[in-house]
Amino acid sequence: MKTAILFSTTVLSALSAGFFFAWSVSVILGTKKVPDMTYLETMQSINREILNPVFFTVFFGSLFALILNAYFQFQTKPVFWFALAAALVYAIGTFGITAFGNVPLNNALDQLDLTQLASEEAHRFRTYYEESWNRLHNLRTTFGIVSFILLLISIFKQQTP
Repeated sequence: MKTAILFSTTVLSALSAGFFFAWSVSVILGTKKVPDMTYLETMQSINREILNPVFFTVFFGSLFALILNAYFQFQTKPVFWFALAAALVYAIGTFGITAFGNVPLNNALDQLDLTQLASEEAHRFRTYYEESWNRLHNLRTTFGIVSFILLLISIFKQQTP
């Protein structure tokens, strides 16, 4: 069971960190080049569609698996500390920033009736949203990658005497 948990934790954490990283190096770069209304429409659509079982499995599953993995590593002290650090970094940095930063921004965007926005209003909201959202996204991406690296360290510590 411990091996299955470690395997699941590794896969879910890799998918989560990879998803956020891929978004940073592709979607953000692409959306920076589109007009304001196109950007807002695109982000509204993406934010609605991302709320799906596959994303939830990876995003919430990573958190659950990292915590469970740390719990099962408790008896192996050096490994446990890295596993716990991986769980805490993900919980605070990736999950926390998403829940308390990106999601409220997404909700604010979702409340906008884009058909009623003047171009100046659209530009102003886009600037606020995009700068805030991208900054928070880059932070959660960094935390996700750090969490994954800490998990890998814990795995290598298990393998070495």
